[in-house]
Amino acid sequence: MTVLLFGITRDIVGSGALEMPADKVRDMLTVGDLRSYMEDSYPALRNLSSLMVAVNNSYAEDDMKLDNFDEIALIPPVSGG
Repeated sequence: MTVLLFGITRDIVGSGALEMPADKVRDMLTVGDLRSYMEDSYPALRNLSSLMVAVNNSYAEDDMKLDNFDEIALIPPVSGG
């Protein structure tokens, strides 16, 4: 399972993409499980005002089921002018 990171999430994790360890993927049944894992691994993610998750190019709720081959994107708050 690949997690793509953008903006501040990239800065927090230190990479633009993260390949999830196989032993952790077994425990990640839902988007919420993935979110918890990421926030536990990178506590600074909890400080973001919002953090959207997309699964295979579609926004996903925390109860959405995950598959090993899903492409996940963490989308931080966006500002602009």
